[in-house]
Amino acid sequence: MVLQTIDWIFVALFFLVLLTIGLLAARDAGKNTASFFLSSRNMPWWLLGVSMVATTFSADTPNLVTDMVRTGGVAANWLWWAFLLTGMLTVFVYAKLWNRSKVMTDLEFYELRYSGKMAAFLRGFRAIYLGFFFNVMVIASVSLAFIKIAGVMLGLQPAPALIIAAVVVVIYSGLGGLKSILWTDLFQFSFAMAGAIIAAVFVARSPEIGGLTALFSNPAVAGKLRLIPEISNPELFLSIFLIPIAVQWWAAWYPGAEPGGGGYIAQRMLSAKNESHAVGATLLFNFFHYALRPWPWIIVGLGSLIVFPDIQSMVTTFPDVAEQYIKNDFAYPAMLREFLPAGILGLVVASLIAAFMSTVASQLNWGSSYLVNDFYSRFYNPKATEKQKVAFGRISTITLMVFSVLLALVLQNALQAFQYLLMIGAGTGLIYILRWFWWRVNSYSELSAMIAAGFFSLVFILIENFALVQLPDEKVEVLGILTTATYWGMIKFVGVVILTSISWLLVTFLTRPENDETLRSFYRKIRPGGPGWEVVVTKARSQGIELIKDKDLRWDVPTGIVCMILGCIMIYSTLFAIGNFLYSNNTLAFILVGLAVVSGFLLTRFWKKLRIA
Repeated sequence: MVLQTIDWIFVALFFLVLLTIGLLAARDAGKNTASFFLSSRNMPWWLLGVSMVATTFSADTPNLVTDMVRTGGVAANWLWWAFLLTGMLTVFVYAKLWNRSKVMTDLEFYELRYSGKMAAFLRGFRAIYLGFFFNVMVIASVSLAFIKIAGVMLGLQPAPALIIAAVVVVIYSGLGGLKSILWTDLFQFSFAMAGAIIAAVFVARSPEIGGLTALFSNPAVAGKLRLIPEISNPELFLSIFLIPIAVQWWAAWYPGAEPGGGGYIAQRMLSAKNESHAVGATLLFNFFHYALRPWPWIIVGLGSLIVFPDIQSMVTTFPDVAEQYIKNDFAYPAMLREFLPAGILGLVVASLIAAFMSTVASQLNWGSSYLVNDFYSRFYNPKATEKQKVAFGRISTITLMVFSVLLALVLQNALQAFQYLLMIGAGTGLIYILRWFWWRVNSYSELSAMIAAGFFSLVFILIENFALVQLPDEKVEVLGILTTATYWGMIKFVGVVILTSISWLLVTFLTRPENDETLRSFYRKIRPGGPGWEVVVTKARSQGIELIKDKDLRWDVPTGIVCMILGCIMIYSTLFAIGNFLYSNNTLAFILVGLAVVSGFLLTRFWKKLRIA
């Protein structure tokens, strides 16, 4: 099936509606940077939560999930499901702290928490590193998925397809800023989620699949359905479940799942009306992101194993698509083109374009906020007017898009980009958690963590390049040991985490702490509390200085951790209840529903005990 006239009409209407919403929401967005990047800090929790989940619902996400399902089964999704733990920690511990900071970007945090030239260097360096280089990598990986969608469904060449989409994104994100993005995200997420469900229904009901019962009983998906890998397969159990759930969630910095919050998630929290709206937004995001979204993609991924048992079968079916783009993640758009009828195909294609644009628009605005607030106006032109800042923001938006398009043309598959981003953030996560609650962390701690993560990642990559032999059955031989590629990837990850953590802890104790004035100012503003700040509080009190009022003395992080655990139980129970209903394991599904309800009820009781304004 290729797009018919009715399909093209739906795609064109989608673009028209999107631009209309974006331009209507763009009024007054460019009057100052607070409006352009934070939508004047008055956004409600439900709009921010939907925007967060729309940003993480990228065009490459279904492709990534399909890749995981095809190579490691449903349980391979623990590689990203594990990030729920850091997500819920952000909800109940860090969301309110970010909202209290009142910074423009999370990088401004550096000169709030640290002092001197090193704090300024960290802010400027990460503005360029994250705002430009890292951001370009993320947008390029998203654009890669769009290239595959455009190639298999629209019959367009990579460059023209990306240019058309990029122009539309740049128009509404460049003119309207965050406010425009938030309202278009609401439309795009609703549209994209509906498209994912429709696609899963049509694939499951196709004659080749024969319904869900036939799908789950088909020999092609045997061994792929487990929600948790069998412990009898230690390599698989360790690599896709135990290490992610025990180490990865707190140790890795990954966009949208930053330990302690950060990136565009922090941007949304900073845009909230108050602390309560920041907490509500992040909770809604995590529920939608982990509990509701995965199963439509998983169903299509499992179905693809029946229709396209290997990569060569896709190469044969789609000779008009460049072979470099046909990897396991290509199976998702391939299934849609094979099984969706005219009209429905256009709706689903438009929904995938919506997913692509929502992510790219948010990434562009977020990256531009770093380049404007943390580099241009901080170092290059400190006297810049609000008009100049907004103008530079629009220029940087266009620049980021251009470089992202160029890089997208050389990437090959979504899982490749996911693993690369995971590696370069390995070992830095713990410091982003502790810097709020341990006074001893200093600017040199963060610098050494970044350097160590990059260095040790490079070392492991060099070992891999010199000693690795890639085999047809997706196993690798490293230093004479034959193992799965995923298992070797996790060995690399844990190795980088351990070495990086040791490095920054040593540097922390070998360098001086931040000065008293900076630490006290941070404590007054953020009110983190806890034993990690007792040295600072006691020293100030001995000098006759009270850092906070009596009513603020209660430390509620233990209560926040209880809420985090209950929230994780509630969302995981919902996720697995949906899966067991689909598998027709109704008894277990109802038990999980009951567990979700009980944990949700207890969560509301403990939530009331948190100190949230």
